[in-house]
Amino acid sequence: MLKTASRNAGKIDAVRRIKDWTRARFGLGDDIPVMVAEVACGLPGCPPIETIVTFWTAPEARHAFKAFKPAIEVTVEDLPPSWMKNAIISDRDDLSCC
Repeated sequence: MLKTASRNAGKIDAVRRIKDWTRARFGLGDDIPVMVAEVACGLPGCPPIETIVTFWTAPEARHAFKAFKPAIEVTVEDLPPSWMKNAIISDRDDLSCC
């Protein structure tokens, strides 16, 4: 039980770090929603777990990027550079895998 609680605490800390890094990297205020989710994928060639980061700068402007690893392994270097902010606008409804 203690091991699970520690793992969950580590994941929560990782998600908070990723949100903070994303806000800093893209100049997002506290009023901009940022979501971080781990997604499992069973398709061939897809990593077993990937982390998807999504934020909105307008109702119709959803930005999304992925790190092909669990959230706890994501580093600030895994985030796209700030100049890619407009390039990561996504119109895909399904970002669940690959």
